[in-house]
Amino acid sequence: MAASAWLVHDAAKEMVGNKFIDFDNDTFYMVLGLSTSNMHAVTTAGYANITDEVATNFGYTQGLVIDNIIPNNSWSASGSVMTWDSDDVVWTANGGSITARYAAVVDDIPTTPTADPIICSSLLDTAPADVQATDGNTFTVQINVAGIFTLA
Repeated sequence: MAASAWLVHDAAKEMVGNKFIDFDNDTFYMVLGLSTSNMHAVTTAGYANITDEVATNFGYTQGLVIDNIIPNNSWSASGSVMTWDSDDVVWTANGGSITARYAAVVDDIPTTPTADPIICSSLLDTAPADVQATDGNTFTVQINVAGIFTLA
């Protein structure tokens, strides 16, 4: 799938500037949204405001749960460029299909000013269609080799 670039959400930008988000030590989750979800709007601030998350079924579990933790996230510097990166996030479809249009990254640590802020989101396929993994296959959100995002 040809996912779009990750869009950093407005509230997350402010929280980074105010030192509420710690990219080295916080726990981050990836959640999936249907085509009707608002999670890709940069003005959607927190997890509690997300509409139409993919339902718990067929290998995906809704919410900020262990199955949705982003593995091996890292915050690193190379010269004047800071990069936030992680391993791919993978779910295995079991008993049916996992279908989604969007993915969002949520930080589970801050409680103010927005509990569980959405850091960024991505349209999973630039074609006008949802992404689907059928029974027995994997639904993989592949992180770009350059990372989730950079600050330069």
